[in-house]
Amino acid sequence: MSSKKIKWLIYTVLVGLLPIFSRLLVWLVTQPGVISPFVAADFIAFGLILHISTINEIERISDQRRSWKTMQNGTSIMFITLYIVLFTLLLISEGIPLFINVAFLNTSAMLLALISFAVSFSVFNRISTFRLGESYEHY
Repeated sequence: MSSKKIKWLIYTVLVGLLPIFSRLLVWLVTQPGVISPFVAADFIAFGLILHISTINEIERISDQRRSWKTMQNGTSIMFITLYIVLFTLLLISEGIPLFINVAFLNTSAMLLALISFAVSFSVFNRISTFRLGESYEHY
């Protein structure tokens, strides 16, 4: 595994998963029913971290692959928009508890975060194959 992918896994993925891991740890040591083991907000934060990291990393790539960069940035922006919609629904659910199906919201956020991980991994997998000074035209 390349150094770039290892750094991505440690600095982005593991740090992005800290809220989820922290909540699970607190859930394990507290009385049942005190807190939920999984909430949409933690997965929304994770997905946002992944896509912001992807956009930041793509901007460092040579403009020779402009169409690929544009497509990846557009994909990340689309996912960020979806996360903002989920977050807005989460805020509405706090104000009007029975208006939003929170279980569906949690499941949606988890599924979207899993998809975001796969998309982000594929981008970083491709970026890690680039070599300094090499023309990116054949990628």
